[in-house]
Amino acid sequence: MLTAVTLAAMVVLTILSVSTLGFFDPGDFGGILWYTVALWALFVLAALLVRRVPTRAAIVLIIAGSAVLSGAALAGPPSTSTDSARYAWDGIVQNGQAQQGPVDGVSPYTYVPADDALAPFRTSWLFPAAVNDSDGHPQCAESTRVERTVSLPSFVVICTTINRPQVHTIYPPGAELYFAGVRFFVPTSAAYWPFQVAGALLAVGTSVALVLAMLRRRINPRWAVLWAWSPFVATEAVTNSHVDALAALLLLLASLFVARGAERSARPLTTILGGVLLGLSIAVKLVPVIGVPALLRRHPLRVAIPAVLTFALLYVPYVLATGIAVIGFLPGYLAEEGYDDGSRFALLSVVLPGPASIVAAGILLLVTAVLVWRRTDPANPWLGQVVMIGSTMLIVTPHYSWYALLLVPFIALSRRWEWMAVPAALTAQLLVPTLDVSRVSFALAIIVVLAGLGYRTYLKRVYRYPVASAQPVQAAPSGQ
Repeated sequence: MLTAVTLAAMVVLTILSVSTLGFFDPGDFGGILWYTVALWALFVLAALLVRRVPTRAAIVLIIAGSAVLSGAALAGPPSTSTDSARYAWDGIVQNGQAQQGPVDGVSPYTYVPADDALAPFRTSWLFPAAVNDSDGHPQCAESTRVERTVSLPSFVVICTTINRPQVHTIYPPGAELYFAGVRFFVPTSAAYWPFQVAGALLAVGTSVALVLAMLRRRINPRWAVLWAWSPFVATEAVTNSHVDALAALLLLLASLFVARGAERSARPLTTILGGVLLGLSIAVKLVPVIGVPALLRRHPLRVAIPAVLTFALLYVPYVLATGIAVIGFLPGYLAEEGYDDGSRFALLSVVLPGPASIVAAGILLLVTAVLVWRRTDPANPWLGQVVMIGSTMLIVTPHYSWYALLLVPFIALSRRWEWMAVPAALTAQLLVPTLDVSRVSFALAIIVVLAGLGYRTYLKRVYRYPVASAQPVQAAPSGQ
């Protein structure tokens, strides 16, 4: 009962935070910060309480809780990101959903959103009308969600909710197909909710996949709450509806198939299918490429070749339409985020300022990848995925918290709860965007991870505790 009450409190707080706070203003982060702290505290409490719930009831509660929390996260528009506006725009353009009626679709890599050539596709919620001030100058609504820019090449002032309207899309073909697919079934007037609903389905689907995988592998299914009830997942996968949720689900499924393919009785097709799913995941966001080392320990060619072919195949129609333009804004994004001069590396830049931090980051990532590849158990690659993805986040310290959606499913499968400090750190530095907060939050995350490792090592040596083995469902009351 207490578990259900705690979960209900999370639902209420989620609804209030999404529906009452409005769009995040970095200059006034007080309200959303306290809501986030409260939700994380309730999440920790609920994750501890569910350990005492009988297994079958816990499974039902986990899935139902995932669905209810995802539904609560639909209570309002995106709160800390405008990315889904770009998703909608790319989908509308590809589908040829012009305001005057259907036309031929346009590759999202051909024009920037502010280009006059795409004026027929401009909807009122993506491009709200400018209003003249007392001097007759066009102005945009005073909102952190709306940006003032100019249409090209006419240089007419326009207002838009799309971020970076003067640059080409950054998203790879897998994501663009997803954008077009979601927008195909809704009118152009539908604003943010289509991708939020899709995000909710992905979030719940991942919860179900985790529970089923844990049951098959005789892992305590209660660990699935780390994804299913996480306020981080509800915020980034549903409210902000980041496409990273799709990449995370595909990477999870790829890992499950590759792991099953490592079993002696498995057919080669199982591993090949895992490779295809891996290629799809990378084609959605590129970032899942960091999950590759943990999947190449056994049958590397069966994984790598289907992954590369799948990735390349999705690029073919877009390359034929726009050529080299499919690279999009990726180079500009890396420079904008400070990865070209090393300023983005919050921790490394403390001791190695400037380009030296780029070299250090590259060495650390390479060493981590080699160690993960060499030491990962092919039949249980979850810990390898956690170490590779989590370490990458701690090394490159990205500005955007939703990148850690890739990490959470593998934290649940590996039962390495201490790594939840990584998405917590990313959330902290997103809500309080200062270099000092970023450095402190990531440093604390490293301390928590190392403390968890030390604690497990101590238990293993002193009590011969089976830290690395999967705990059977029968032992569920212990929660280990």
